[in-house]
Amino acid sequence: MDESAAVPDGPRSPGGRSRGGGDGRVRTGDTGRIEDALTAPLIEAVRDLGGYGGLVYLRSRDRRSLVLALVTGVPRSLLRTWWRVPVGGALPMAEAYRRDETLWLPDERATMVRFPHFTAGLPYSFGSAYRPVRAGGEIVGVLVVLRSAARSPLDSEVEPALRPAGQAMEERLTRLAAGPPGTGSAGYRIEYDGEPVGVRLPTPAVQPVRVGLIDWDLDTARCTADDEALALLGIGRADFGGTMADIEARVSPDDLHELRASRQDALTLGRVRCRHFRVRDDSAGDEEAGYRPVELWGHLVRGGTGSDRILVGALVDAGSGFTAAEAAERLPDGLFSLDQDGRLTYANRRCEELLGGGREALLGRYPWEVITWLRDPAYEDRYRAAMLSQEQVSFLVRHPAGNWLSFVLYPDVHGLTGRVHPTGPPTGAEAGREAGSAAGLVPEAAAVAPPPGPVAAARAGALYHVVQMASVLTQAVTVEDVCRAVSEQLLPAFGVRELALYTVREGRMYLLWESGYPEGFLTPFEGVTLDTQLPGVHALTTRLPLFFESPEDLSLAYPGITLDRMSAWSFLPLIASGHPVGSCILGWETPHRFTADERSALTALSGLAAQALERARLYDAESAVARGLQEGLLPHRLPAVEGLRTTGRYLPGTQGMAIGGDWYDVITTGRGVALVIGDVEGHSVGAAAVMGQLRSAVHAFAASEWPPQEVITHTNRHLAELEADVCATCCYIELDPRTGRAFAVRAGHPPPLLRHPDGHAETLDLVGGVMLGVQSDAVYPVTALTLAPGSVLALYTDGLVEQPGSDIEIGIEEVRRCLADTPADSVDHLADRLVRTARRARERPDDVALLLTAYR
Repeated sequence: MDESAAVPDGPRSPGGRSRGGGDGRVRTGDTGRIEDALTAPLIEAVRDLGGYGGLVYLRSRDRRSLVLALVTGVPRSLLRTWWRVPVGGALPMAEAYRRDETLWLPDERATMVRFPHFTAGLPYSFGSAYRPVRAGGEIVGVLVVLRSAARSPLDSEVEPALRPAGQAMEERLTRLAAGPPGTGSAGYRIEYDGEPVGVRLPTPAVQPVRVGLIDWDLDTARCTADDEALALLGIGRADFGGTMADIEARVSPDDLHELRASRQDALTLGRVRCRHFRVRDDSAGDEEAGYRPVELWGHLVRGGTGSDRILVGALVDAGSGFTAAEAAERLPDGLFSLDQDGRLTYANRRCEELLGGGREALLGRYPWEVITWLRDPAYEDRYRAAMLSQEQVSFLVRHPAGNWLSFVLYPDVHGLTGRVHPTGPPTGAEAGREAGSAAGLVPEAAAVAPPPGPVAAARAGALYHVVQMASVLTQAVTVEDVCRAVSEQLLPAFGVRELALYTVREGRMYLLWESGYPEGFLTPFEGVTLDTQLPGVHALTTRLPLFFESPEDLSLAYPGITLDRMSAWSFLPLIASGHPVGSCILGWETPHRFTADERSALTALSGLAAQALERARLYDAESAVARGLQEGLLPHRLPAVEGLRTTGRYLPGTQGMAIGGDWYDVITTGRGVALVIGDVEGHSVGAAAVMGQLRSAVHAFAASEWPPQEVITHTNRHLAELEADVCATCCYIELDPRTGRAFAVRAGHPPPLLRHPDGHAETLDLVGGVMLGVQSDAVYPVTALTLAPGSVLALYTDGLVEQPGSDIEIGIEEVRRCLADTPADSVDHLADRLVRTARRARERPDDVALLLTAYR
């Protein structure tokens, strides 16, 4: 299995830096792929709602995110910011998931009112519908359909239109993820952590290209042809005499030379390439026949039976593609076509002349990357607007030669066709040019002449990236979270290849985060003082951003500075509330012209990053104190008991202060040893303080050799008297190592697991009482059990077995299987194996505590 399948024991990327690329299988190990189950219903949903694009989000393995699994009708690249969204985020797909209801946003106005962050990232006119996706009765994702805002359906029509596709998805996912009988709902197995899979919408029916095969004996003029070749020539099988004369009789007299010249091509060149001629077409039944264009391709084969020279050829029906290209070449306007992702697939000769770029250099590339004077975010943004609104878009551009060009984009779900032609300057063009205004839609905004020389690669909407960064940073808690968010936002948004974040401490600069630098390149700069002649230091001390558009610029400003492979840089000061925090260094691979908008956006982003870093640094300091308190309350060493091997594990949650109320203990008593585990509700210093008091109380009561039920009864009364307004769970087992006899008491805690000497593991059915602190006079029953030598007893807290949206019984069953399947030669190895999935999780909603006891 791969990481997109998110199996509990599957490989995970260290530090969360890698991009999961998995194949989209479900977690059960089924060889089916997610896209196999969802493709047909997704296309059905787009069709039934009259949309032009569709998406399917599935929940991530940790249940904290929705991950884009399938996309159709829309380029994946336009949605990169939204490939992974937080379940708790203020986004339409997250709200539909949380509230379990269909959501319809008819246009950008409705989206702006309810989800301004989403509109800031995709500021285009389109409608969108969001319907929860289920499997096994559980919500596992969201179906999204995009539709033109100009042709919105009624609100009451949306849910009925999406219902058949939603039901089909549920049936297919449930069937795909179905587990063995008795394992509960299949829904919990549906999860995704890979990259989105692109699915093409069905292409409108067009006349298929017809190809027929012929063998032409160049010495005897004999010819054999298959049925398709004869059909293209309009010759019936019975009427074909097997000679080239039969074919020539069908060729237009004006084109006989082309056919006969094919023989000379074959003899002199050994091949025939695209000989074009017309053949009679009698299909219309008119008295005067029409003509169909065909092409002949082939190569010479020597040594054939009866002859040494055979042309093995193919007749190709050129009635569609070739004719269309001929027509486009005659147009006085430039004509071009972009694929769905924005890459050029066709341009006529007039388009070459107007744009000043050769077709060979443009094909397969983004026009705004090849043609330097189109390298402005506004131009790429027009392509985005056309593709996401599915509406015609027009704008003007001023060519470097001084003339004006009009662009019109006609989109559909498979790409767009563009038309460009000369036009006069718009009203106010000269004033707009002097003011440096950006190009816009006709006729409201005037276009301007681009700056000479290399300019910034096209990146749409610098302002949108600022808003998006602000949104992302509000969810970043720790310094590492902030650094990762800055890296993930800045690198793709501005085409950055290298990034380094430095912080200042005691008058020196220290590296916090780097991405893209050669190994060891930044080592000499570690710990430099604030009087060092370096641009990153000067940006901080002067509090002014520095931009260098070429290596020559940087070397001229800082002679002797060590350069790497980059060709342009920005050095941004990180200032928070007037306090210097550090510097952000960005590098570009090619010489880079920083526009005024881009400089402003990068400066604003550095301010946002500084504020977030300062907040996160304070949070990390407070968390360090809290973690110290937590570690001080947990036992540093478990006592050695003859006949027993014990070990414990504790993993803090990743929410709040990353400190909670889980604890475990091993206490020697006059009758043997007490094994204890407990969990105080909440994640705070207060919860840890209550945990410390409870642990001390249990320790004192157990050391007094009270029976197990009295220990828990007095502990419950003690918690009630504290008036801490919190509850706690606990499992207390007193074990006699000499006989294996044990007595267990459970107060609202998950049941322990027991691994027998033969490897079989079971969940112990202990009679339980209410949680501690709920009822001061509660009674707690005792369960007697006996451990055989070689048994392993596992006590744990619910953080090990519980996941949001899943039944805790399913998690207990997974841990039980893991306990049974893992060798018990070493309790330390076994403990590490049991918490491995939780340890690797990027986010843990709750603390995890585990106490293992091997009875020898």
